[in-house]
Amino acid sequence: MQTEIVVGVIADRTRIGQHWAHATHDKYVAPVIDGMGALAVLLPACGGRQSVEAVLRCVDGLLFTGSYSNIEPHHYGEGPSAAGTLHDPQRDATALPLLRAAIERGVPVLAICRGFQELNVVYGGTLHQAVHAVDGYADHRENREAPLDVQYGPAHALFIEPGGVLAVCAGGALETRVNSLHGQGIARLGKGLRVEARAHDGLIEAVSVADAQAFALGVQWHPEWQYEKQPLSQGIFAAFGAACREARAVKDAAQACCPE
Repeated sequence: MQTEIVVGVIADRTRIGQHWAHATHDKYVAPVIDGMGALAVLLPACGGRQSVEAVLRCVDGLLFTGSYSNIEPHHYGEGPSAAGTLHDPQRDATALPLLRAAIERGVPVLAICRGFQELNVVYGGTLHQAVHAVDGYADHRENREAPLDVQYGPAHALFIEPGGVLAVCAGGALETRVNSLHGQGIARLGKGLRVEARAHDGLIEAVSVADAQAFALGVQWHPEWQYEKQPLSQGIFAAFGAACREARAVKDAAQACCPE
């Protein structure tokens, strides 16, 4: 009987009514449960109140989700954000150390949108706080007044680098179209990260960790949205799931050899 894999899904700290809560969108949970056949476990954004080591012992993979909040810019050496920018310092304090530790310990990682930006920051990279204000780049933001199918519809071309992790997920295809729902983006690439894809304007849209022991991919767009309808999304979650199962097999073998 195959052991069920456990995937930790990173939550945001947000308000529901008058109370603080830890939450994420169902669209991130659906591909983990339905697409990967995994057990999804929501990980609260509570900073150092939970041990990174304890979390990593409990999971076979980690999904770093997108969010309406942005990383506080002091984490990558920049000045204050524009007035009105939404931040989530508890998410920063949870995700940034967990992301680095997971990759160092060979825990598979899939990082989406905010998670993609967290991955770049963890490796010493910087972010454009307003991509649309930078000469040479397009406006990558969605119209939040539009229906969701329009917001998440194909927005621009994606050019995939040959020979990389994403090219394998894409079945060798090197060009497709993806959605675009972000205001920030990579400015300086983090050391040790490999560019996996770019947008039509040259903005980095996907990266992997060059020396990672396991699957470690970050994408700027949202492959979780109606993932079952998109071949590239299916390929990404299939590869992530396979890596999580491999990690679980290694963990089970070690436990069998050296039971506590």
